[in-house]
Amino acid sequence: MITGASSGLGEALAHTFYSVGCRIILVSRRKKELERVKNDLMNTHQTVPTYPPVILELDLTEINNLKDEVIKAIMIHGRIDILINNAGISYRGEVIDTNVDVDIKVMLSNYFSQVALSKIVLPYMIEQQSGHIIGVSSVQGRIAIPFRSAYAASKHALQAWYDTARAELSDKNIKFTVVSPGYIKTALSLNAVTGDGQVYGGL
Repeated sequence: MITGASSGLGEALAHTFYSVGCRIILVSRRKKELERVKNDLMNTHQTVPTYPPVILELDLTEINNLKDEVIKAIMIHGRIDILINNAGISYRGEVIDTNVDVDIKVMLSNYFSQVALSKIVLPYMIEQQSGHIIGVSSVQGRIAIPFRSAYAASKHALQAWYDTARAELSDKNIKFTVVSPGYIKTALSLNAVTGDGQVYGGL
């Protein structure tokens, strides 16, 4: 299962996993873009013996509405081996000028949604005695820089949660990995929110 699969890094990851025969579930709010990615995967990798990608239109920030839809998607294949928590938003702004509502929005998108989704799939991984949850963080989850306070805070929180979960579930054969890339040229920066909640619109 790959979240944020309708563009950018999530779309690239979908191609990588699908090209080696993985059964994949593509998750995003944008159904039209998910359909595009699904068709592109099937057309690009026609010789790969695998199942058609499953698409799941889902707003991960609506945490109370996640469980039923995610379980339905998991049941299509009967198990879930890898969850890649890739979805999220970026932010640009000064601490003093950033509305608390924006801090909450970034935290909900980048931290709480990953935690909620991970907690939904964990019982299935524990039951099958294997699984791997991967969180896409950022180098800013290690080192904070100016004008990224909300974003860096959300990524630092992710790092702490994954470290704790890894320690607690080490005897269950569940792996937790945090990936902390630097800058990647995607639309993430274009869609970043500013301190007043507007779209940043720049790279």
